[in-house]
Amino acid sequence: MSEQTYALSAQAADFYESTFVPALFAGWARRLVSAAAPVPGSSFLDVGCGTGIVARTAAGRAGPGGTVVGLDRSEAMLAVARRLRPDLSWLIGDAGALPFRDASFDVVASQAALMFLADPVAALREMGRVAGPRGRVVVQVPGRLAASPGYVALTEVVARHAGPEAVSLIGGYFGAGRPEEFAAAGLRVEERGTWLDATRTDCLDTFLTAELLPIAAGVDPAVHDRVVAGCRTAMARFVGPDGAVAAPIEVLLITASPAAAS
Repeated sequence: MSEQTYALSAQAADFYESTFVPALFAGWARRLVSAAAPVPGSSFLDVGCGTGIVARTAAGRAGPGGTVVGLDRSEAMLAVARRLRPDLSWLIGDAGALPFRDASFDVVASQAALMFLADPVAALREMGRVAGPRGRVVVQVPGRLAASPGYVALTEVVARHAGPEAVSLIGGYFGAGRPEEFAAAGLRVEERGTWLDATRTDCLDTFLTAELLPIAAGVDPAVHDRVVAGCRTAMARFVGPDGAVAAPIEVLLITASPAAAS
């Protein structure tokens, strides 16, 4: 998933797959793969693959004659990916120094990873390099915080009780994929658009357990309890009669190609 999560425990990786993937990222993956449009027999690289939902989705389009590779820095994430799809290739590696030759893939994709990377321009440059002049680069990340009502409510409560540093850990998910990053990486943006999704969980407790993970270890338990209590009020409008949560979030989808491509 990210440079910051490469030391994740096996338990955390399992939680990511069982909670985050069905709550949000499986739907994102379908959208990304549709935009990437891999054809039967094509080669596809998933950068920052996490537990592999994008690669698994792409495999259905590339078919048995295709090549699908997932790369991540987290061995725990890759262990889950290998368990779920042992027939695909899963490699540990750095997004800023991809271990592939130039023009190795028809499509290079990255979902919900760019915002975690220390040098997103270097990662985008590498993605363009291994895609080559005829390849395609597709990136999907959270869009604007202001256009994501579920997360506005969450961050307002976090700001009130846990302070600006905690807010930056959660709000930092938003704002990646800026046009200047692609330009600096030598990529020409062909399509850039947003769509509105929602993080869906069975109850608010599950949502908060997942979304407050970045701050859970760094705040006093009493502060954490106040955040949870505040969210029960602030996020009540996103909770259905059955207790299930649907927290709206804007998603940014970008399709690009190396600037030298004709």
